[in-house]
Amino acid sequence: MIDQLRKKHPNVKIARVYDTVFKGVSVLATEDEVEKMKHQYGVKRIDPVYTYKVELDESVPFIGGTLLRGEFDEENKRLTGKGVKIGVIDTGIDYNHPDLIRNYRGGYDVIDEDEDPMETVKGQGEVTIHGTHVAGIIAANGKYLGVAPDAEIYAYRALGPGGYGTSDHVIAAIEKAVEDGMDIINLSLGSSVNGPDYPTSVALDKAVEKGVIAVTSSGNSGPNIWTVGSPGTSEKAISVGASTPPLEIPVLMIALAPKKTIYLQPLQGSVPWNISKGHQIVFGGLGRPDELRDVKNKIVLLERGEISFTQKVKNAYAKGAKAVLIFNNEKGSFFGSLEEAITIPAVALSREDGLFLKKEIEKGHDWAVIKKIKIEDRLAPFSSRGPVTHTWGIKPDVVAPGVKIDSTVPYGYTALQGTSMAAPHVAGAAALIKQAHPDWGPEEVKAALMNTAKPIFDENENFYNPYEQGAGRIQVDRAIKAEVLAIPGALAFGAVRPKSGVVEKTVELTVENKSQQVKKLSFAVPRMEKGIKWQVPLSFYLEPKEKRKLALAIEVDTKLVEEGIYFGHLQLEVLGGDSIMLPYMYIVGDADYPRVMGFSFEIDEDGCRPQASEHDRECYQPGAEMYKYELYLPEGADELGVALFDPTTLKFVGVLLHETNVNRGLIEQRKKREEIPFPNGEYLAVVYATKDGKETTQRTTIKIGPEQ
Repeated sequence: MIDQLRKKHPNVKIARVYDTVFKGVSVLATEDEVEKMKHQYGVKRIDPVYTYKVELDESVPFIGGTLLRGEFDEENKRLTGKGVKIGVIDTGIDYNHPDLIRNYRGGYDVIDEDEDPMETVKGQGEVTIHGTHVAGIIAANGKYLGVAPDAEIYAYRALGPGGYGTSDHVIAAIEKAVEDGMDIINLSLGSSVNGPDYPTSVALDKAVEKGVIAVTSSGNSGPNIWTVGSPGTSEKAISVGASTPPLEIPVLMIALAPKKTIYLQPLQGSVPWNISKGHQIVFGGLGRPDELRDVKNKIVLLERGEISFTQKVKNAYAKGAKAVLIFNNEKGSFFGSLEEAITIPAVALSREDGLFLKKEIEKGHDWAVIKKIKIEDRLAPFSSRGPVTHTWGIKPDVVAPGVKIDSTVPYGYTALQGTSMAAPHVAGAAALIKQAHPDWGPEEVKAALMNTAKPIFDENENFYNPYEQGAGRIQVDRAIKAEVLAIPGALAFGAVRPKSGVVEKTVELTVENKSQQVKKLSFAVPRMEKGIKWQVPLSFYLEPKEKRKLALAIEVDTKLVEEGIYFGHLQLEVLGGDSIMLPYMYIVGDADYPRVMGFSFEIDEDGCRPQASEHDRECYQPGAEMYKYELYLPEGADELGVALFDPTTLKFVGVLLHETNVNRGLIEQRKKREEIPFPNGEYLAVVYATKDGKETTQRTTIKIGPEQ
């Protein structure tokens, strides 16, 4: 075959010949030559050469991690996390990985109830890699170096095959980690429930009260507001959003509409974007084979829905497409992944960007120009945003690199992205702070990270809102050297009712001088706003090691201030030192939060209705078919219901649930099969909840009857 290649394609240069683990050659060729080679006898497939990069080599220095390698703790040991115990509550860890074997100290498998918290491997179900990747970001110590390469890693496997686990598993893992004396726990996991009193959030609050530094991801449901999920809603934990390290990313523009720049967000598991020249772009509907007409050598735009991302991309590849753009079927962007490797790149777009492209294609403006631009310190579009419902708190607390992060996985290394990758950067940073200041508790470590964080901007040089980025992107080199701490690191004044006169809201702030020198401090009040008055102390002095509690208040004249979410930064100036930027937020009126979230309906394997005590539970005979549904109401509901429809015809079938005047919180009920008056089958469930005249609906598919 090689001789034939040289004879028929004299302009193609053969770079390497492989014959041991791979049968083939690498070549240098033009796109035209590649097209010709595809049709040559003996050529089964042609794949582009991809460039791989060690992202930890960029993300760790970017947050100040490597700057501390030359710093020392009180015992004259380098700041590498040595002696700090970190519990990774995740899918388990490949503790035999050469980059982790030195740091691994043990753990527990909550799923299998044994002391072997290995990742799910082949033959045990859908394999997992997530926990190993997270552990590598924290403390890899080999080919790669994590943020705290000498920290002690303990694995608590709370997520089983495919990365699935229950809140029971997560809470059990938290308890075990606390019992085992962890200094820090990392939870790169989440749910769709935005509630401060969801069980996993409450469990983290309790862990922090016991002296454990808890770090958790905010979620990957951005960019819309109110998308932060438990346990990222925990008041006392450090909730982490995702930002970008220094990156070169592809952007797309339509040649006849050059003012609009569209950022291409790769789907998890996609090959890197490898197209640099202009290409025609076509619309291919939902990506079914019969919709993919005339897509060969073109970029195809598809809408999300009905078939999986993987199937859409496979269909496009089979038809000869060069790349796939999938836009959301609801407002905003999304975070998706491919279930298997496919040799053309696939990216996610927001609905707004997708509809813009579709409209341009319909106008005949179908020539796409692609280029790469350099970015850093941008908020990842998938990063979940706050605020937190009910408490109206600011979350996330900070952001950290979470895009294209290369780290350890079983048998090797790979790049992943998500707030799951951002949180371990913070856990590692917390380990460095804990080593440097072993007497600091969770509040102080959290405040140090927040007080010294760098607020980041969008592409238009506007600050991201506090409920999007918290205090900003962490700078651990500055956090370790913080001399003044302001606790809490963000000021959430809560909500006031509209047209209720002048309302005063107060937050207590503790300011502590950690240095050996007297510090003079003063507040720089934000610019005057109509209907708002600030009440803050005048300048004051703090003696060395002195701690002082302050009352900060705002007066809101609700007759003058319109309904909405208000935010900004209150600056605490330290004479001769760095100022502390304290993000603040208050809400006027009835916030437009989702009235219901987290609905699930499934066969219940337990078969018991929860009652007042363990000895007073209503249980059914073994083998009885039972169903459990749960949902979360942030503020309760005036009316709550679940209506069922035929998923094909959308014909109304009936009402599964209807209640009025429902209290807030987690709602959980169980029903016997005979209590559900619908035949076995699949249904479209529309969940709706109204509160104060506003309604939220959720749509999901449920199954009634045994699994086929």
